[in-house]
Amino acid sequence: MTEFVAAALAFPTVLFSLLVLVVLAYWLTVALVGLDFDAPVLPVSISMFVVVTWFAALVGTVLTPEGKLRYAVLAGALLVGALVTRIVLIPVRNWTEPEKPASRNDFVGRTAIVRTTRVTENHGQAEVTADDGGTAVVQVRAAKSTELTAGQTALIFDYDAEGEFFWVVDITTGG
Repeated sequence: MTEFVAAALAFPTVLFSLLVLVVLAYWLTVALVGLDFDAPVLPVSISMFVVVTWFAALVGTVLTPEGKLRYAVLAGALLVGALVTRIVLIPVRNWTEPEKPASRNDFVGRTAIVRTTRVTENHGQAEVTADDGGTAVVQVRAAKSTELTAGQTALIFDYDAEGEFFWVVDITTGG
């Protein structure tokens, strides 16, 4: 046990030993008082970085003799801590990031099936499928030289926010 304490209090591990105590105090406070924090990824990522870096520094301290090599242990521990934390927290970030709201621009680049008798530069509707498998009937317009008819497949290539419709082109002829 004394060897462990000696390694935990030796340079560079001692720097992170103090931080581990701060992290432990923080999480004990959260557990006892029930603090509610707005950004759960930040305390978790900082805590993970401190603990992983402390452990890497501890292992490096035990494996290396005292001297200038300990500065390399410090650098290595920081690198290991950063890399491991980044890799381990990828799933956590995916769980906590809010989903981006759906946008009409999400339909641009998709194909749609014409549902009205025809699509002109002034009138038309088509059915488009979203990422989740749901479908939507949207307002579409085609260039004056291109008229589409019911059942044709069209490519949505732009969204006109002012007119609230999508520009389409016949996918079979490209125009």
